[in-house]
Amino acid sequence: MIPVKFEYFKPSSVNEAVGALANGGEDAKVIAGGQSLLPLLRLRLAYPSLLVDLGGVGELSGVADHGESLVIGSGTTHYQLIRDPLIAAHCGLIAEAAGTVADPAVRHRGTLGGSLAHGDPAGDLPAVLLAMDGTMLASGPSGTRDIPASDFFVDYLTTSLAPDEILTGVRVPKLGSDWGYRYEKFHRTAQAWAIVGVAALARRSNGHVAEARIGLTNMGAVPIRAHEAEAAASGAEANRAALAAAAARAADGTEPPADLHGAPDYRRHLAQVLTGRALAAAAGA
Repeated sequence: MIPVKFEYFKPSSVNEAVGALANGGEDAKVIAGGQSLLPLLRLRLAYPSLLVDLGGVGELSGVADHGESLVIGSGTTHYQLIRDPLIAAHCGLIAEAAGTVADPAVRHRGTLGGSLAHGDPAGDLPAVLLAMDGTMLASGPSGTRDIPASDFFVDYLTTSLAPDEILTGVRVPKLGSDWGYRYEKFHRTAQAWAIVGVAALARRSNGHVAEARIGLTNMGAVPIRAHEAEAAASGAEANRAALAAAAARAADGTEPPADLHGAPDYRRHLAQVLTGRALAAAAGA
């Protein structure tokens, strides 16, 4: 299917992009790598009057060291996330999850900001940023603001970004050497969306898990923190039996979708199994 007619603008700076969005109104859309938006345009599920292409805004790409945290530009591609030495050294969970996204062609075009701003709960990186207590950095006509990941995802395909705001980057705290991580994902084919995914972090101390953080992919209308499983894992012995018991709480309070790929109960079971695997790997069990 052919998309509807729209205007096109390619700014060279964030200020130009914000101005174009503000002038374009609520029917203006941002495009970066296009891996989420283009399929919607082809199916006419999205019909913007204006596309603002961020591909020429170089300041949106790259990773910067800010002491206790990293700031990752929203235009950084999945491929760059996988290969960046700062991310590998301090936020390896992001690189690991990015390596599971779709296929090499998509990873070379798709961007971190596009994945997050699209707000699809089946996307891999939203749950990762949630588990890492990341902060989204947004720019609009009234200036810049920080949005905690826990407040960023509002509903299905809906974020707290205003229509005239651009996601310019994310800030993520560095993980110390006592933190382990793992992203586990179950999907039908290598290119398919996750039926369920689990982003797990575990801080190890004296044979125990001192702290755990768990983000769930595709277990609701937004990415979810598995707080009950986190509480059960924190303080547990770093062995498979204890962590499997904690993982049994992973689906508590969730409302997973029902579709052709799985019923809610099936997804709850997957969440428990994958959380057990992810926690065990993160804790070195």
